[in-house]
Amino acid sequence: MTFSFVRDLAAHLRESFGAEAVEVAAELCPPTFAGDVTVNCFPLAKAFRRNPMQIAEQVAAYLSGHPDVEQAEAIKAFVNVTVRGGAVMRDTVADEAALLASVALPEAERRRVLIEFSAPNTNKPQHLGHVRNNTTGMAMAALLERVGHRVFRINLVNDRGIHICKSMLAYQRFGDGATPAAAGKKGDHLVGDFYVRFDQIFREQLAALKAARPELAEKGAEDLFLDTEIGRAAQDMLLAWEKDDPGVRELWRTMNGWVFDGFAETYARMGVEFDHTYLESQTYMLGKDIVEEGLAKGVFHKRADGATVIDFADPNLGSKVVLRSDGTSVYITQDLGTTLLKQRDYQPDQQIWVVGDEQIYHFRVLFAILQALGYEWAGNLVHMAYGMVNLPTGKMKSREGTVVDADDLFDELEELARAATLERAGGEAPGDLPERARAIGMGALKFMLLKVNPKTTMMFDPQASLRFEGDTGPYVLYAYARISSMLRRAGAEALAGEVDWSVLGAKEEKALALRCAQYPETMHKAAAGLDASLVTGYLLDLAKDFSKFYQACPVLAAETPVLVRARLELAARVRTLLRDGLEALTIHTIESM
Repeated sequence: MTFSFVRDLAAHLRESFGAEAVEVAAELCPPTFAGDVTVNCFPLAKAFRRNPMQIAEQVAAYLSGHPDVEQAEAIKAFVNVTVRGGAVMRDTVADEAALLASVALPEAERRRVLIEFSAPNTNKPQHLGHVRNNTTGMAMAALLERVGHRVFRINLVNDRGIHICKSMLAYQRFGDGATPAAAGKKGDHLVGDFYVRFDQIFREQLAALKAARPELAEKGAEDLFLDTEIGRAAQDMLLAWEKDDPGVRELWRTMNGWVFDGFAETYARMGVEFDHTYLESQTYMLGKDIVEEGLAKGVFHKRADGATVIDFADPNLGSKVVLRSDGTSVYITQDLGTTLLKQRDYQPDQQIWVVGDEQIYHFRVLFAILQALGYEWAGNLVHMAYGMVNLPTGKMKSREGTVVDADDLFDELEELARAATLERAGGEAPGDLPERARAIGMGALKFMLLKVNPKTTMMFDPQASLRFEGDTGPYVLYAYARISSMLRRAGAEALAGEVDWSVLGAKEEKALALRCAQYPETMHKAAAGLDASLVTGYLLDLAKDFSKFYQACPVLAAETPVLVRARLELAARVRTLLRDGLEALTIHTIESM
């Protein structure tokens, strides 16, 4: 936050100590301190090589005579400053355009950022885990864009491999020609049913195999996959796909088409959009050329069994196979090629992957290989790892059909929001009830998922997310809608004319204005740290500060028209920042709740 008295203090200190430059920082006073802002004199003492408490006394003496300052009190190395109300308003909220413009970083600090998120497989519908990924990726892209970066939103869909063949094989055997239209299901749901069916049959065959051969009892399902009839059949289908078998390829295209249609509906409900979607079926071979080049450079070497590997000096990375002994690629090979393709296509200054924290080792290896290969941009690759999201009922398992389907979750939250809206309306349904329910339900979901640091494994409770009180999305949305309603009731006449900010000076008014002034800095920190929870936390604090102001300072019933006008304008600033912050989280506001 920048105040006139801070700039004046810096000039005074430069003159007093003969310094060419000095920075003075003012932060909000802790709740237990008297005053509005605090000046920390430790950095000043270090710069001037003086005792910090002596510097604090000098700062307090100067500020006590400043026209913007009511009181300045030195407490050890800190100076607590009580600022006059008009000065607070002038330096924080009076210029709305300047406040919003300061969210954008200086031109020299803006970058081209590519962010990859979502990355679903085409063997099942998206579930709650994907919803957290989508929400996190969308919010970070919007937030980075809001502070001035050029952002490219990328999806990489895994549309090939053994997991896809599992659904295809089960459909061949048990589908009986079903289609999404005939079954009355979204295509991704229909395909997901057959993925679950495959696993059921596989588990039955696995149990029979172990019963017939007791010596295999301790073997895992993955180790015995090819020893089951259905596992071997799925592997044969994958080999047929790789050999471009016409029948297999036609079934693959048909079922993938069903899934993509289903994904499109899910994405539309969440407001997810991409600048480009890459398909692994089109990119999975790209890494082989990179490996061959690295082999020629000595970055990789051939192992005795014929596999191509890289040995890292870092024991935590160990040794990694990049091509199997039969020359086929592994997952890391695909990522090498796709990463290089994205870099060539978009020329970003930074690439970010929004992927769960179970892949931390994979990305450490990927980045280390690209650095070993000598790519200059390899130092600007970031894995934005996020924790898993669980429900009160426990973890989700796709193969067993116990996941929380994204579409079902959206429906549940929308219905809960509808019921909550009707209850608040006294049973009389507003005309825009469906739109309100959709906005509140989706806003509650996104806000709850973004409220915690992305690295944290979290519990998601649909009922708790929709409470209109507490640290929830609906609480923030309600603050926005309440201000909108108040401004409508005030009418054009009350909002006309100049604003006399000097009439505002109550502690709740100043606290609210000071909170508004923190908005640009909060956005910068959230973007730099890739942490949208800083924004949700700020919006909650802003909404709470507005509630305190609203209760303590009558707005429409204020004593004079001048005071009504000023308080309305302060409320309008809060409304603007709530909307701007929510939009940076891809949460839509509504005018009435």
